[in-house]
Amino acid sequence: MEHDVVIMRNALRTPRAAAIAGVIFAVLLTTILVSLRLAAGSQLVGSRAWLTDPRIAWALRLVPFAGIAFLWLIGVVRDRIGQSEDRFFATVFLGSGLLFTALLFVASGITEAIVTDAATAQTKTSLETWELALKIASLIMNSYAMRMAAVFMVSTATIGLRTRFIPRWLAISAITIAIVLLVGIEVTRWVALLFPLWVLMFSLDTLVLSFKYQPVEVPGS
Repeated sequence: MEHDVVIMRNALRTPRAAAIAGVIFAVLLTTILVSLRLAAGSQLVGSRAWLTDPRIAWALRLVPFAGIAFLWLIGVVRDRIGQSEDRFFATVFLGSGLLFTALLFVASGITEAIVTDAATAQTKTSLETWELALKIASLIMNSYAMRMAAVFMVSTATIGLRTRFIPRWLAISAITIAIVLLVGIEVTRWVALLFPLWVLMFSLDTLVLSFKYQPVEVPGS
């Protein structure tokens, strides 16, 4: 009996860890996206001011931590699914999650290189070169990374519907948001905020369930 209690307690630590990692990722990514959007939108076209905007440098410092939290989320969600995961959808789930993280890092690295170069090179590099690099980073983030995020949500929702490890409403909302991301990211970049919003809902639901079904150890059993 004591052995069974230990197993149950350890099983519940994984979804709780996923919830905490998911909340951290959702908060960090939302902060990053909002900071970058506000900084870019507040500057005049052709101005160098955005290169020295402190909001950009501050947001870029948060990206590695957001990526770490997302990788932790992927790992513990796979552990939560366990033996019931489908190999096909599990591969898509893992691949899209890793690609999203990699593309997020690449876009962040390019943007940080622009900001660093602008701070040190002053007028040695033309503004047109910086703007081209920024467009490349923006393309990687919005056209590729966010669409990988959409694939991640669809695969998670499909696995969730098959294994019932997440509520049906959460799976349906993931598919809906994924469709919006796939077709609407070109309309407005603010649509990207739907991804961390869904991760936050998923994480809070997981956290609530981890406390709701927490086993009580009986002394002497």
